Amino acid sequence: MSLSLLSVVAKHPYDDYQEWWPVGNHFLSMMSEAILTQWASLVGSAMSVDAVQDIVDEYISVVYHREARSGLARAFAANEELASLHSGEFDALSFAFYRSAFDLLASKFNGFALGTERRKFAVRVGAQFFSSLVDHLELDLPRALKSEADFRCLRSALDGIGEFLLDQGYLRSHFAFRFNVKMNYDGNQIDQEEEDFLRLLGRGGAAYGLYEMGHPVILPSAVYLYHTVGEAQHHSSRTIEELFARAGCDAWETDDFDPSGYPSELVVELWQIRLRGGQRR
Repeated sequence: MSLSLLSVVAKHPYDDYQEWWPVGNHFLSMMSEAILTQWASLVGSAMSVDAVQDIVDEYISVVYHREARSGLARAFAANEELASLHSGEFDALSFAFYRSAFDLLASKFNGFALGTERRKFAVRVGAQFFSSLVDHLELDLPRALKSEADFRCLRSALDGIGEFLLDQGYLRSHFAFRFNVKMNYDGNQIDQEEEDFLRLLGRGGAAYGLYEMGHPVILPSAVYLYHTVGEAQHHSSRTIEELFARAGCDAWETDDFDPSGYPSELVVELWQIRLRGGQRR
């Protein structure tokens, strides 16, 4: 893994991530429980947390040019000492636990099935994290997206999630999920106002959303995972995916959206949202 990681880091350095910032205990506690529950269920006795620590050590050395704290992975797995964790350390832990899970899946699957299983792992983590977040924030969730009241409920939940992610340091500078989408995508012009969303959804076609993130804490590891194994964690995206799922929708970020027209400090995803059971492209 060393040479591959070294090569990708050389091509995609993140200088503005070298100065770490605090990450909130509430976020870390819920994310630790979600990751470790799904990781342990997957790997069983095939891998130890100490092996994950080896990946953490290498990642922090290569990406951040620092020495990792001893026992970091074991403390995270035990949901302990979270108050002292900083951005680069969580970035490394997220990379390490996902990389170990993805590598184990590669020993059991290949081709399209491997990509599917890796994504399922990320979806399961996101769903479990979202369940904890609903309780923590006491979110009121719509059971469907049919009325303006349902849509207002969804917007309120999205706003609550965004405020939490910013407050806890998962996002350092910005959160927005917009339903006003005007752009060319896949050869078609999208000209969607927010008030068009329910109508488009109800007709059985795709409605759209734009998810904007300012300095997500796992941006480096998401890029490095994607370039080394072809799949990434996308913690907040999988969380929002579960929110839409609870409202009876399939929602996902498109693979081929070009966000180059946006400021470099923003990560922007174009989402397609359909009523559950619709055709996914």
